[in-house]
Amino acid sequence: MSVIENSKLTVVGAGSVGASVAYAALIRGSARHVALYDIATAKVEAEVLDLAHGTQFTGASDIVGGSDISVVEGSHIVVITAGAKQNPGQSRIELAGVNAGIIATMMPQLLEVAPNAVYVLVTNPCDVLTVLAAEASGLPRERIFSSGTVLDTSRLRWKLGERAGVSTSSVHAYIVGEHGDTEFPLWSKATIGTVPILEWETEGHPRMTKDELDSIAIDVRDAAYKVIQGKGATNYAIGLSSARIVEAVLNDEHAVMPVSTVLSDFHGVDGIALSVPSIVSASGAVPIRETPFSDEEVALLRRSSDALGTVIQSLRPVR
Repeated sequence: MSVIENSKLTVVGAGSVGASVAYAALIRGSARHVALYDIATAKVEAEVLDLAHGTQFTGASDIVGGSDISVVEGSHIVVITAGAKQNPGQSRIELAGVNAGIIATMMPQLLEVAPNAVYVLVTNPCDVLTVLAAEASGLPRERIFSSGTVLDTSRLRWKLGERAGVSTSSVHAYIVGEHGDTEFPLWSKATIGTVPILEWETEGHPRMTKDELDSIAIDVRDAAYKVIQGKGATNYAIGLSSARIVEAVLNDEHAVMPVSTVLSDFHGVDGIALSVPSIVSASGAVPIRETPFSDEEVALLRRSSDALGTVIQSLRPVR
């Protein structure tokens, strides 16, 4: 495939996350056309108006939107942010029941107007919802995936860059597994430049220890809780990371990103959506099966799978 000309992105949900995705996409020029859809008419129309007022300063992209699902028509990619938001002290998994119902109702409606789009779920718990949305839609696995640990990975690289005294882009490390409490870093292959993470050392930046890395991983895992506690929602960084995923699809980049797809016999995990390094292009997302995991990391991946599998099973419709 190739770069999608005259591309259209639709963001579903005009809350703080959805509006931030649309805002980031406009500023970055992620898509030629951006649409915002929400059933709350006054809210979505106000957000679209506010965004449209700034389009003199955002390049060639334009913004439309409303509460009629016809605004989704013709989308090449649909980013779903609609759902109940995560409250202070609430885990992503605790959101599962409410948001599973919302996604189950919404997917058939979206597919009717945008049957050929790539779908990206941002609504939490995104891994659980990816499995349920894939089952409800019947879409090929590569065409429906979630933002997964793309943001968690950015958080990790930022913290490591600060500690090591290098730019974030020079840190090559991934958070994988659940986007949530069982996520973990792939420390076995993490590097700064070409230097293994535990061997990095420069003046003023001594070597990191395993205990220090473990502490950094905990800070990354709990970062969203800290932001939610202080301001009520995470929105700017997830807006930017979602826009970056959109670009990888619409520009057919074949970029490697830790998005969450429903896995098929990936290090023994099958039928569960977890984040692993994947190739993201106009076709969607395909996990990189050759990604090496240490024995400990395989065990952690399966722990994530087991934790989510129980939740998914409890939310599947009774047949």
